[in-house]
Amino acid sequence: MAEEPALVWAKERRSPRRQAPSVEQIVRTGIAIADAEGLAALSMRRVAADLGSGTASLYRYVASRDELLDLMIDEVKGAEDTELTGDWRADLAGIARQVRATLLRHPWLSGELPGRPALGTNSLRRHEAALAAAAPLTGDITFVAGAVDAVLGYVFGTVGQELAELQAQRRSGLTKEQWQASVGPYIREVIAGGDYPHFSRRVIEGAERSPEEVFEFGLGCVLDGVAARVPR
Repeated sequence: MAEEPALVWAKERRSPRRQAPSVEQIVRTGIAIADAEGLAALSMRRVAADLGSGTASLYRYVASRDELLDLMIDEVKGAEDTELTGDWRADLAGIARQVRATLLRHPWLSGELPGRPALGTNSLRRHEAALAAAAPLTGDITFVAGAVDAVLGYVFGTVGQELAELQAQRRSGLTKEQWQASVGPYIREVIAGGDYPHFSRRVIEGAERSPEEVFEFGLGCVLDGVAARVPR
């Protein structure tokens, strides 16, 4: 039976040859490309070109684009840090805000984290911190893990909406306010028709909230739900 290949996080990092880029340089260059242009622009050839190196030399240290992506995810997770207080609600909220900030800083990341978990050192450390934050809720680790998943699932969904709005602005060239002004005449016709009373109330009476206010409101609802379901 063929031997299973070593996971990228468990591999010993080879020291680069003279003038060859290090794994750290390769990973940081990959992050810079993805941040600026999205994952579609990321390739081993592109990273090599940005580093002024041959593509073949990169493969000595990072075996594939998928391995590079795994290392990139772990690298950006290393920037997150939350000092736990023992107050589960405050600690989970702090972790949620940090994850949101990371996803907004690295938009390509939002499509990668909800899948199979990253198992690098930084990713494991952050997941351990999230579980530790929720641990005061109960001794039931299944509930604790479910609470963490619920909070992070909310973060991924909300940030996805924020990123979609930013993408729409780039695609259309219109800010949110400019787009609202452009559809204003149509919305006024809809309201005048009277077929959508609740939508009309939202437009006429509803307060305009910032993305941060929307996020905090929803986060509070999720945490309230977690608190209400703690095993007694």
